[in-house]
Amino acid sequence: MSKKRTVKISLDPKNLPPLSAKQKRALVELGKLPESEIDYSDIPAMKDEEEPMYKPVKKLTTVRIDADILAWLKTYGKGYQTKINAILRREMLSSKGK
Repeated sequence: MSKKRTVKISLDPKNLPPLSAKQKRALVELGKLPESEIDYSDIPAMKDEEEPMYKPVKKLTTVRIDADILAWLKTYGKGYQTKINAILRREMLSSKGK
């Protein structure tokens, strides 16, 4: 009985390995295909209500919040900072149409 090993490889997206000539040719050929001929069957369909993949850059900051607001946020348990961010994002998105 052989043991299976998991090999972990880390990849720096800012420092990718160079493409081989074969890979470059394949990309050129893919680029020539019209949208209608691309097979998306292995990608799950995105539901209308789903947001596109977007991961904003986080920035460390310090803010002063009223003690009662902070206490209220903490009543929801772990993740109160994420909740603050969600509230601010919702407000930002709703004000874009104004």
